[in-house]
Amino acid sequence: MNETPMRVYAEIDLDAVRENVRALRARAPRAELMAVVKSNAYGHGAVQCARAAQEAGATWLGTATPEEALALRDAGIRGRIMCWLWTPGGPWREAVEADLDVSVSGMWALDEVRAAARAAGRPARIQLKADTGLGRNGCQPADWAELVGAAVAAQAEGTVQVTGVWSHFACADEPGHPSIRLQLDAFRDMLAYAEKEGVDPEVRHIANSPATLTLPETHFDLVRTGIAVYGVSPSPELGTPAQLGLRPAMTLRASLALVKTVPAGHGVSYGHHYVTESETHLALVPAGYADGVPRNASGRGPVLVAGKVRRAAGRIAMDQFVVDLGEDLAEAGDEAVIFGDAERGEPTAEDWAQAAGTIAYEIVTRIGGRVPRVYLGG
Repeated sequence: MNETPMRVYAEIDLDAVRENVRALRARAPRAELMAVVKSNAYGHGAVQCARAAQEAGATWLGTATPEEALALRDAGIRGRIMCWLWTPGGPWREAVEADLDVSVSGMWALDEVRAAARAAGRPARIQLKADTGLGRNGCQPADWAELVGAAVAAQAEGTVQVTGVWSHFACADEPGHPSIRLQLDAFRDMLAYAEKEGVDPEVRHIANSPATLTLPETHFDLVRTGIAVYGVSPSPELGTPAQLGLRPAMTLRASLALVKTVPAGHGVSYGHHYVTESETHLALVPAGYADGVPRNASGRGPVLVAGKVRRAAGRIAMDQFVVDLGEDLAEAGDEAVIFGDAERGEPTAEDWAQAAGTIAYEIVTRIGGRVPRVYLGG
């Protein structure tokens, strides 16, 4: 527990990260596990969570951008790291020299990474991404033969080593969605073609967090777990974190800035969308949308204050919002838990997602840089 009073801070339990990684490894015992630490580990702290995940048996780390992966290397993180979101002119040579595995979805990327490998004087480790139906990154089936053929030729010339073939699900968080089977079949077909043409991948992977938890037939050689590493359920339909054997790693806490008594009929916050019904006590929570607390949850966002879960009263502002305590009492400096673990009776990131009309991924990831992270179990 943090001993110094702070306006607002995110408490990150690294033991929870370790426990979650172990639980996910148990779900996919025949596959290696990649802990995805993109976007500052979904707001939890990339370097700290990467180390904790590795300590718990994650053999791969994953990031979206090469800059995120290079920052891990700069922090002394060793082991396999894959990054997949590239644009032309990216830091290919730096990635090659840092021993990163880089994703290739099209010919332009293969051309750039080959040039980088020549400049670096060493082969690049690449993974070919297949678009099996998500329609985002990845190579379309119609273009797959060209990309595979060029990658095999590049490997023969010594500029690349094809270490993986992979893809990504569109609807694995929707149990029974017909696209899951279609994508899995497409992946198997595209993988079989690549292997027939001479690709001998070290890892084949398509399973994200929900697929890791619910679709064992998708595990192949490696599972890529992101949000589940941090103890957040990928989807309410799949179950709560506790039901999935996970424990939330982030608790967002604040110290009340003010508690005061106001009369009946008093407007609260911008626009007076909330007006007190009777004389009451208002508590000021010094966190707002500049910290990542979603304004869309105004009037609905839950907060644990003075032993009860209450709702944000009126609009959430840039730096603060209000809760109505009614007849209950509190003092400036008392703790407000904005979200944490339902097993402790606290609101959750999923509760805030429901209140804001979004997903829990966004709630934890959007917690901003001016919110200090305090690490437990480091």
